[in-house]
Amino acid sequence: MHLSARSIQNRSTKRITKLLIANRGEIACRIIRTARRLQIETVAVYSNVDKDSMHVAMADQAVCVGTAPSAHSYLLKERIVTAAIKTNSQAIHPGYGFLSENASFAQYCHSNNLIFIGPPSHAIESMGIKSTSKEIMSKAGVPVIEGYHGIEQNPDFLKNQANKIGYPVMIKAIKGGGGKGMKIVLKESEFFENLMSAKRESLSSFGDDSVLIEKYIQQPRHVEVQVFADKYNNCVYLFERDCSVQRRHQKVLEEAPAPRLSETIRQHLGETAVRAAKAVGYEGAGTVEFIFDNVTNMFYFMEMNTRLQVEHPVTEMITGVDLVDWQIKVAEGEELPLKQNQIKFKGHSIQARIYAEEPFNNFLPAAGNLKYLDCPLTSDEVRVETGVREGDDVSVHYDPMIAKLVVWSETRSDAFAKLKNNLAAFNIAGLSTNVQFLMSLCKHPELLKGNVHTGFIEEHKSFLLAKNLPKPELISQAIIALILHEENYTISKNVFTKDPYSPFTTQTGFRVNHNFVRKIKLKHNLSGEFYDVSIEYYEVGSNNSKFKINFKNKDVDIESNVNGSLDPSRPNKFHLICEVDGTLYKSNAAFLENSIHLFNKDEQNEFTVILPFDEKTMDSDEQNTVSNETIIAPTQATIERINVSLGDNVNNGDPIVVLTAMKMEYVVKAQIDGKIEKILRKEGDSVRKDELLVKITPKN
Repeated sequence: MHLSARSIQNRSTKRITKLLIANRGEIACRIIRTARRLQIETVAVYSNVDKDSMHVAMADQAVCVGTAPSAHSYLLKERIVTAAIKTNSQAIHPGYGFLSENASFAQYCHSNNLIFIGPPSHAIESMGIKSTSKEIMSKAGVPVIEGYHGIEQNPDFLKNQANKIGYPVMIKAIKGGGGKGMKIVLKESEFFENLMSAKRESLSSFGDDSVLIEKYIQQPRHVEVQVFADKYNNCVYLFERDCSVQRRHQKVLEEAPAPRLSETIRQHLGETAVRAAKAVGYEGAGTVEFIFDNVTNMFYFMEMNTRLQVEHPVTEMITGVDLVDWQIKVAEGEELPLKQNQIKFKGHSIQARIYAEEPFNNFLPAAGNLKYLDCPLTSDEVRVETGVREGDDVSVHYDPMIAKLVVWSETRSDAFAKLKNNLAAFNIAGLSTNVQFLMSLCKHPELLKGNVHTGFIEEHKSFLLAKNLPKPELISQAIIALILHEENYTISKNVFTKDPYSPFTTQTGFRVNHNFVRKIKLKHNLSGEFYDVSIEYYEVGSNNSKFKINFKNKDVDIESNVNGSLDPSRPNKFHLICEVDGTLYKSNAAFLENSIHLFNKDEQNEFTVILPFDEKTMDSDEQNTVSNETIIAPTQATIERINVSLGDNVNNGDPIVVLTAMKMEYVVKAQIDGKIEKILRKEGDSVRKDELLVKITPKN
C-alpha cells in the first residue's frame, strides 16, 4: 500500500518552527535537544505531578494536560491537540509510548492541520494490530512465526489453538508493546490464568484486550532493524540492534550492530525490513523486530514499531545519524538525507537502561525520591539520556526508567569495558536501582562472547543475582567513611549546619577521640547480614589516622592514608581514599539518613547504621521474616483484583491478589493451604511495599 498523489499533496511541506512534544521524561528531553539545535521552539505537556520535571524546565513553553494517571493526561489526545493549537505549534512529536502508535491520534493531528511526526495513520493501524501485520508480512514474503492471529477471542477457542500449536506458547496483546500483555505459557494447565492476566494488562495499557497466540521459540535472540522512509517511496535500513538481554519481556541491554551475524545475514535482515516497511507505505522512523533462532540462523517477523525506539541511540552512535533530525526533515516533506549505499556503520555501541527497581526481588519497580544522583561525564563516546535530576521523584504512575547510559568504542569488548566503567560512575541513592546488576551483567563471560538470548538473565541468575557478603575491606571502608564524615562535621560545622543527611553526629554521639574504643552496628542491606564492629583509635589526623577495626573475630589494621575530600556544595558526598592492610582503596560515599552508600569501580553497596535507640527495633526486624500465612504487597502498587472472600479455602499456589505497578501486573499467590481469615484492603486501593493485605489461617 502506498500513499496516493492526493494524500501526498495534503501533507504539509512547510518548515517547522514550533513543536509540541506529546511525552515526558528522557525522550522529551532528547527531542528538545535536537529541536534546539535546529532552531525549533518546543512546547512540553505535563501532568500535575510533572510540573517541576526536567522536560518542563527544558522546553520553551509548557502546558498542563491533566492529573497523574496517564489516562487522565498523556493519553488525552484532545487536550494535547488543544495545547498545540493554543501555543501555535505546527507539529506534534509523540516520542515513544503513550500516543506514539495511536492511529486515531495521528489522524486527529492531521484533521487539525498539525503535522504528526511519525508514519501515516494507515501504517500505524496496519502494524499496530499484530494479527493484521503478520498477514500483511506473509503476503509480502516476509517470514512469519507459526501461530493464531485471528479475531476470535473465546478463551476455550484460544486454548485449543495453543494446544494445536504446542507448548510452550506466547500470549501477546494484539496492540501490545514494552512487554505489556505478554505471557509465556509452558503447559496447558497454566493457559487460562496467563490469558486473563495478559488481557487485563492489554486492556489497561492499550484499551483493547485482544490477544494472539504464537509458538514460543526457546532461547531466541531479539534482533531488530532500524528503517527510515520518506513520502517519495525511498526507504533505507540503518542496520540492526540486538535487544536479547531482557527481564519481564522488557529490554535491559541493547547493542548495535548485533554480535555474531555474518554480513550475508545482516544484509538479508536489512533488505527484509525494508520490504516490510514498503508493504505498508511507511514514512518516518520505524523498527522491524525479528525473532532470530540461534540454532537454525533463521529469523521471523515479530512486529513493527511505528515510532522511534527507546534504544535508537545505539544506531545513532554507530552511523553518526541523528534520527530525530531525520524525523523532522521527513515530516517537513524532505527526502531522506542519505541513500542506502551512503549509510555505513563504524565500531560498536551498547545501551544500558537504568531502572528504579529491585533486581533481587524479581525486578519489581521501586518508586521513590532520587535523594542522591551522580552521572558519568558525557562525551562523543558516552551519552547519558535522562529526564530526572537529583531530588526528583520516580513516580509509580510511569515507567521506572531513570536513565539510559550509551557508550561507543571501536570494538565490542572495549565497548563493554567502557560501559562497566561508566556504570560505576552512576551513583544513585534514595531508591533501589539495577546499577549493580548491570555491572554484574557486563562481566558475564557468555555475554562478552555474544552468546545471548531472551532467557539469558533467567539462565544465569545465580551469577547475576548473587547476594554476596561484603569483603572485610569493604566494611572497613564504610566505617572509615563514617569516621571522616563526622570529623569533617566537627571541623566544618558551617558546611553541615543545614545538611539533612548527617544524622550520625547528632544521633549516634559518634565522636572522634584518641585512644578510645567505639562500638557500632552495621547492616549490609543486600545480604541482610549484621556486623557488630569495634573501632580502636591510636591517632586521628587530617592525613594520617591510625586505628584498628574488629568485626566477626577479624582484625583489620588501618594505619595510613586515611583521608577524603568533601564537596562543600554537597555535604552528603565524600571522596574516600584509605589503606586497609597495605592495600589502597578509592571510592565515593554518600550519606542519607542512617545509611552509607559506597560506590567503587567494581560494586555498589549500602549499609544501614543501627542507631543506639533503634537497636531493639532493628534486632526484632532482623527476626521478622514474612510469614507464609500472610499476603504482603511486594512493591508500592494498586490493587487490581482480590480473588478471594472471607472464609474461602485456598491451596498453596492459588492467586490471591493481583497488583498493578508502573503499568505491569503482579500476581501474589498463597504459600500454604488454608482459609482466608482477614482481607485488610479493597480493590482500587493504593498500597505500600510490605503492607499486609490478606491473612490466611493454615489448614490443620
